[in-house]
Amino acid sequence: MTTTPRKPRARSQARIDSILEAARELLASEGVASLSIYAVAERAQIPPSSVYHFFASVPALLEALTADVHRAFRACLQAPISIPLHSWRDLSRLVEMRMLEIYEVDAAARQLILAQHGLTEVTQADRQHDLELGELMQNLFDQYFELPRLPEDVDVFALAMELGDRVYARSVQLHGHITARMAEEGMRVFDAYVGLYLPPFLARR
Repeated sequence: MTTTPRKPRARSQARIDSILEAARELLASEGVASLSIYAVAERAQIPPSSVYHFFASVPALLEALTADVHRAFRACLQAPISIPLHSWRDLSRLVEMRMLEIYEVDAAARQLILAQHGLTEVTQADRQHDLELGELMQNLFDQYFELPRLPEDVDVFALAMELGDRVYARSVQLHGHITARMAEEGMRVFDAYVGLYLPPFLARR
């Protein structure tokens, strides 16, 4: 008995990828406010009905893009670490630098997470993903250092990331990108908040 390849599923994924890529390009060049299903369809060179088949609305499309951006953030938390870590702040800086690199090369990430677009669905999706990233980051820190007991009613690492992002968002609002000065300030904000719960020196595992 032979099995037939799942070509329809492969074709569907290819269509979804082309839609998301078109949306990314429009976000980078024109921003969230100019995004529409018809503009995405035109950029992807497909009928608008094909876009609607996969994404019922612009917020649904943007939520998918937000999830895509956060996959990149998760990957940077899961990537191997080859530098020596003398303190938890070394790990903190490494992670933040990796995330800043994503913001630097991905205009869609800046538009979705740092720009003031006022889209509730996207903001809620971003916050949910931040909770997941915060848990991953805490696990990463716990992999290398003996963490003290952290509060259960506050997501310390997720909140620290959100606070740092507010600084990066301010830079995007003022300058259109994250300047080196504001990148440093964002990392300082992250460390300052996490430092309320972690002592300056933690034992290595």
